Amino acid sequence: MKTIRNSIRRTALAAGLAVAGSAGMASASDQPLTVGVDRLSMEMALKAAQATIEACRDEGIQVGVTVVDRGGNEQVVLRDVLAPDLTLSISKMKAYTAMSFNTATSTLEERGQGALGNVPGLMMGAGGVTIEAGGKTYGAIGVSGAPSGETDEMCARRGAEAVAEELEFL
Repeated sequence: MKTIRNSIRRTALAAGLAVAGSAGMASASDQPLTVGVDRLSMEMALKAAQATIEACRDEGIQVGVTVVDRGGNEQVVLRDVLAPDLTLSISKMKAYTAMSFNTATSTLEERGQGALGNVPGLMMGAGGVTIEAGGKTYGAIGVSGAPSGETDEMCARRGAEAVAEELEFL
């Protein structure tokens, strides 16, 4: 009798584990256990930053440029020879803000008048854009040093465009 009960228990336990295992496998195939995040290589981030510097040089302006990854972490920082040191901290804030809000910082200027304008590390003025291609966001570029935020942003857009075509085919 004891042997039959133990056999039934083992069979029930095995059946339960099989059902639980197959249910777990079904849900695992529906939802991945990890998430892959595409990131810019150092070379692509550098190419974007250099294209940004060149775009501003074409306008006769020397600037500071920061490229951040998807997490808002600095990946490349460049300052042209005559650009003030201050351009580096401002370009970093613009890049971080563009990445954090996933939009050009020029679209956030009005929001900067409220509580968000008082958050340390954010810059709601024009000059930061995201780097996007193929429906994905790879990072952002922030620029500081031009006479206007609009010019900063134009240079940043040119930097993002310089790598977008290559990223489009990933």
